[in-house]
Formats: sequence, C-alpha cells, structure tokens
Amino acid sequence: MLGGGQLGRMLALAGLPLGIEFRFLDPSPEATAGTLAPLVVGDLGDVARIDELANGATVVTYEWEGVPANGARAAARHAPVRPDPRALDVAQDRLMEKETFQRLGIGVAPFVAVDERAELERAVDVVGLPAILKTRRGGYDGKGQHAINAAPDIDAAWDALGGVPLILEGRVPFARELSVLAVRGLDGDPYARETRCYPLVQNEHANGILRVSTAPAPGLTPELQADGVAIATRLLDELEYVGVLAIELFEHDGRLLANELAPRVHNSGHWTIEGAQTSQFENHLRAILGMPLGSTEARGYSAMVNCIGTMPDADAVRSVDGAFLHDYLKTPRAGRKLGHVTVVADTPDARDERLYALKAIVDSTR
Repeated sequence: MLGGGQLGRMLALAGLPLGIEFRFLDPSPEATAGTLAPLVVGDLGDVARIDELANGATVVTYEWEGVPANGARAAARHAPVRPDPRALDVAQDRLMEKETFQRLGIGVAPFVAVDERAELERAVDVVGLPAILKTRRGGYDGKGQHAINAAPDIDAAWDALGGVPLILEGRVPFARELSVLAVRGLDGDPYARETRCYPLVQNEHANGILRVSTAPAPGLTPELQADGVAIATRLLDELEYVGVLAIELFEHDGRLLANELAPRVHNSGHWTIEGAQTSQFENHLRAILGMPLGSTEARGYSAMVNCIGTMPDADAVRSVDGAFLHDYLKTPRAGRKLGHVTVVADTPDARDERLYALKAIVDSTR
C-alpha cells in the first residue's frame, strides 16, 4: 500500500482477520500503519522504495489521492495497481476533475481556469461572486484556497495563491454537503461489473475539515440516493474503476452537484466500520483482490465525529451507549485528525441524542 496513515491502518485492521498480509510505504518512520505491518520508509514517488514495497505483492493500492500517479504506475511493474492510477490524475488536478464531471453530465459549480493575474478579473466576471480561488494541485482539508466575497478580496487571494495554476469556482448556496461512497469489484466486463453504494451521508465541516458525518443522511429520499448512485456509476465507468470511490457533493435546489472525488476509502465512510453490514475498508480489499463484495446496507442509524488536535477522554466516550472510539495512535498536533468516534442506534432520534452527548465530550477537549 502506498501510504501508511490512518486509512492504511484501518484497511489493515479490516484485512488482517481475512488473512491478508500488508506492506506499507510512507515518508514517516512513525506512520501509524507501521504498528500493524512492515513499513518501508521513503518518498511515495521514490522508485527504489516502490520496488521494495511492491516486489512479490499480489496487488498494490493507495490510501491517499496525493500519491504521485507516476509512483503508482511504477508499482504496476510488479503487480496490478487498483484503482487504476488514472483516477489519481483526475483527482490531483481540480480543473481536470471539474472538466471530467462536466463531460459526464454531472452537475458542478461554475469554474474557470486561472493562470495569470489578469485572468482572475475575467474569471470573476464569468463565475460571479462570492467565489473560491483554489490551487489546481495539492491542498486538502481547506488548504490551498482563498475566499473572494467581494472585489476588494481579489488582490489578497492572488497574493496568497498566485504563481501556480489556479481555478476559480463559484460558491454554491447549497442546502447541505453530502457524500456518496461506491465500490466496484473485478467480476465481469469493466462496464458491467457490480456496483454497490452505501447510503448517502450528510457532512458538516469547520475550517475546511470534516467534523461530523451522519448516516444515512437525514431526510434521504430514494430519488436523492438514486442521483448519487448515478453520479458514482458514471465515474466508475469512466475510470474503469476497481475499489472504493468517494464523491463529495452539494445538494442545491433538490439536485446534486459534484464537488470533489477521492479515489480511496474516505473519512465520511468511517461510520461503516460499525454502522454497515460490510465496512468500506473490507469492501475495498474485497474489490481489489477479486473477492465477492459485501453488503453496503446500514445496520441502523450512525454518526461519526472526528477527533481533531486532541483525543477525548476514553471513559467519557464509552459512557455513551453505542459509541465506538478509534485512536489512530498519532502524535497530537493542531488541526490533525487523531481519531474518530462512531455512534450507532436503532432509531434516528436515539442516534441524534447520542451524537449530541458525544459532540459535547469531543468539543470539551479542543
């Protein structure tokens, strides 16, 4: 696996009971997945280290969309790489990503590429304000972007981000943020393989970082679920995808607009460990290894809260019925995801009551 962070760790935790053996490549000798399996320390684009990682492997996968696509292609000399590295090409360039959505008939916010200062003025005229100026490559959890709410903000946005390829995106007055997680395996023709989708999830962010995911999304209708499945299916077809794919969405005027795709297991799917028949992590492994896919049905009503910067008191978390604490064993740092807690209940009201108590515990440690 290219990358040895918490997603790699959770993949290993799902795979070890299935008899799957792992080896990880990560730049940090303290990568948390290294507590579970051999860790090769090196840059994710270092061909020598990639050779060491992939030699003798059955399959190679990645836990982060920032893995260099050429690094993933280098691993393909030793074993199949799933998902195909082409998914990394799309996910790593916001302009290519938006153009792919648009070409597939998937709704998106208005956008314009910006490479020079003069182009930013013209882009604002096209997109309108408010808008968000983003780097085309790099940046996550709110990094690499600057809001432009009015004309006086244009200079500050350019000063903050100018000098690299950019994209200006119109800010959509969305009702809420959602995500859909889909999984596709290896069985049959690439365009006729079985696709399974988890229920759409509602997400709450603060300072660009995911704080809470609620599953299934409150008020989820069959029509909205079908729209999410259709978006995921188009992308899976386009990328000839194998594994778990996440798409971040906006609900706007009763329809879904695509914001970003993540070719990997995703933070908004952590609830599936306890809250679904088969977790996203196990299903990703099943998919890339050619095993039958597991059910994506929810076990009840779940919510997940990220632990950012500090971990909550474990006993306080355990005092909440249906709560499950996951510690990533990472060194605390401001803004860093150190763990998460999931609550599961039989009814939406019970889920919401437990979530309220859990958020109070987690927030008290920040």
